[in-house]
Amino acid sequence: MTETQVCTACGQENAAGQAFCGACGASMDLICGSCGAENQAGFKFCGRCGAPLTSSPVKSAFEERRVITVVFADLVGFTSRAERMDPEDLRSILDPYYRRLRAELEAHGGTVEKFIGDAVMGVFGAPVAHGDDPERGVRAALAIRDAVPQMNAAAPDLDLQLRIAVNTGEAIVTFTPGATPSEAMVAGDVVNTASRLQSSAPVNGVLVGEETYRATRTVINYDAVEPLTVKGKRDPVQAWLARDCSMLPGVRARRETPFVGRASELSAIDAAWARALDERSPQLVTVLGVPGIGKSRLADEFLGSVGASARVLKGRSLPYGAGSGYEAFAQHVMQIAGIFDTDPTPVATRKLEEAVADLVDEGSPELASHIAILVGLADDEVADRRTLFFSVRRLVEELAAKQPLVLVFEDIHWADSGLLDLIETLGSLVEDAPVLLLTLARPDLVDSRPNWGSGLRSSTAVVLDPLGPKVAEELALRLLGQGGLAERAARLAETSEGNPLFIEELAASVSEHATNADEKLPTSVRNIIAARLDALPERERGVVLAASAIGKVFWLGALERIHADGNGLHELLDSLEHRGLLRREPVSRIAGDAQYAFKHMLIREVAYETLPKARRRDLHAGAAAFIESVAGDRSAEWAPILALHFRLAEEPERAIEYLLVAADQAGRGWAKELAFDFYNRAIELMPEDDIRLRDVRLKRAVAEQMAYHIADAERLRRQRLAQG
Repeated sequence: MTETQVCTACGQENAAGQAFCGACGASMDLICGSCGAENQAGFKFCGRCGAPLTSSPVKSAFEERRVITVVFADLVGFTSRAERMDPEDLRSILDPYYRRLRAELEAHGGTVEKFIGDAVMGVFGAPVAHGDDPERGVRAALAIRDAVPQMNAAAPDLDLQLRIAVNTGEAIVTFTPGATPSEAMVAGDVVNTASRLQSSAPVNGVLVGEETYRATRTVINYDAVEPLTVKGKRDPVQAWLARDCSMLPGVRARRETPFVGRASELSAIDAAWARALDERSPQLVTVLGVPGIGKSRLADEFLGSVGASARVLKGRSLPYGAGSGYEAFAQHVMQIAGIFDTDPTPVATRKLEEAVADLVDEGSPELASHIAILVGLADDEVADRRTLFFSVRRLVEELAAKQPLVLVFEDIHWADSGLLDLIETLGSLVEDAPVLLLTLARPDLVDSRPNWGSGLRSSTAVVLDPLGPKVAEELALRLLGQGGLAERAARLAETSEGNPLFIEELAASVSEHATNADEKLPTSVRNIIAARLDALPERERGVVLAASAIGKVFWLGALERIHADGNGLHELLDSLEHRGLLRREPVSRIAGDAQYAFKHMLIREVAYETLPKARRRDLHAGAAAFIESVAGDRSAEWAPILALHFRLAEEPERAIEYLLVAADQAGRGWAKELAFDFYNRAIELMPEDDIRLRDVRLKRAVAEQMAYHIADAERLRRQRLAQG
């Protein structure tokens, strides 16, 4: 019998070995349920982790709520021009235009959602969030703006002009398995507003909305414009005109953030630097941490202490737009030779040759040519990579012979494997040279390169954990300034969960009166967390989303009940615990059932906000049914939780039932303020003709009066005790 394989998009059986489904055209690659890696059709075990591969059940279309950034670009005055053109001539103009716009959008990590006549709509943040999607959207828009004059110069008859707008906001995104990323359907006011902004943009200008501006103002230069009156909007729309970029991609503007709570981590880097100086040997230090945890701030503090005693060269791997696989090292070379980005290739090559000649006594032309090949200044070839790496090693040793050397490699989780190999080569083979290789990375580096630094003579890993509550509160108070209240700082520190960048963003938002510390997260914070969720393997991400509806604490049994893909939950939860997203608690409230908790409530909050309303209703209803089944005749003890789940499941009668139980129970325990609150919530859900309404209002009034007099009763009790 011929072996077949089922398409996970449409369910059609295909012959084994086919790359694409013959019925719907979807890729037949298998996704590993353990690590998320793609595997070719016909594989029986995952090529990355070795786990057995099984065909997944057919998936249907699904929806998610996402914060996205929309880019709208439309040609100016082209409709009337097109009326007078032959269709083939029109296509000869539009095809290169569409290809260029698509190329710029996709190069920055976006997708083309649709072409509408001579207008193009691009989307960032769906199907995958990157953490900096508003910035990517604006950079793509500026690249499109600058590309049109280049196209006109190449073909003077084109004479194209356009208007562009970028807007950020929440949307509902529909995904169809097997479809291309650009076939995801996006709907929401963010799209309509982007279209309106585009209509108001100046010719060959890029206009952005308020959320986009707030998320990108530290890396993009803007000019303010008057609020716009646009069709369909009751109030004027705030907008800004983008001029140019002030920072490289992936680089966050440095702020004067106080340095707090990292003394031991700084000491670890100081110790490695001391060894490099004493032993005249290379030392590799890898600072690991999630986005915003303070890797760059720690490096800045260390470099500030080094001062003029060492030569410091800084390089950064870029998430997109890199010129070569050795981008960070290329930036080091540019600093050594004084090369500018605007230098023509012959000028840059001459500067490199002169700089190398000043450092090396013998063989400088060959060494300079090898370095030029590595950084993309020359098209020559050598027999093998070791020759190039040996030249880099010589260059580093010569630099360190003149002055102790610190080479900083930022964001190496984005680096090509070649650069990582180069760093490890320098760490193992450089001799008689005081060199510190200071690398900064997210935990993704260890996932993709588990043995990073393990074979070196001296390698130090510095892992940055969240700031402790007291330190986080201190940072929040200092960022809020003199007017910051201790209570507000404490709330802000708690919300941020010790992430310094989140504290910064929340403090800035509070200072600008854009939000309170306990209200909705700033877009910049949500984007970073959403990107972390999107980086998870598909099945693990699905578990996190389902668990978010249960609450901060959840149970394996509840997940098995509400999550459609319940196979292998133990292994998925173990993996999520290893990633630092969840933890299994030592004691469970439910006998015989494993109890878990989210380590970070921000993860849970962003995951929950991703769920569409219909999915939330179903999950809450399932969670309530599970709790009722395990609670039995003790369901009153779970009344507040059950009331919450039934209310969010849009079953108001069941919610009222448990709210009244919770209120009566709180009243009996003399928690009168809590009883008042529960009665009040029940009343809000009751229709005006509910026969229970009068009785519940009376109970609420009694609870309110008793809560008011509790303080008086306590004062009288103390007086009696004092009188003996």
